[in-house]
Amino acid sequence: MNHSYFGSVWLCIVERLVESDRSKKLAGGAHTATYLLFRKELVRIRNSAGFSQAQLAKKLGKPPSYVAKYELGERRLDVVEMCVILKCIDVDPCKFVQMVFDDAPKDLT
Repeated sequence: MNHSYFGSVWLCIVERLVESDRSKKLAGGAHTATYLLFRKELVRIRNSAGFSQAQLAKKLGKPPSYVAKYELGERRLDVVEMCVILKCIDVDPCKFVQMVFDDAPKDLT
């Protein structure tokens, strides 16, 4: 996968924010370990599929900030949005949800 220098730097920043506790303080951010896991898996599968945030956003017909905001936890996804995103990167939504909840804390915190 090819990234420009700035694209690679942005990706590193996003990954650090997703993994950090700072993401819990962002406006509208998700505050549970389960939602953090959900976001991290969305980032992982997007990267595995070889899409940058901008490429996925273009395929979705959305601005790049759309992908960045849900990956950072600044914006929550509803189930329909999640399914559209997963279909765009050829991931079965049922398998994705099962995988996330298999790894989620039992109390879904």
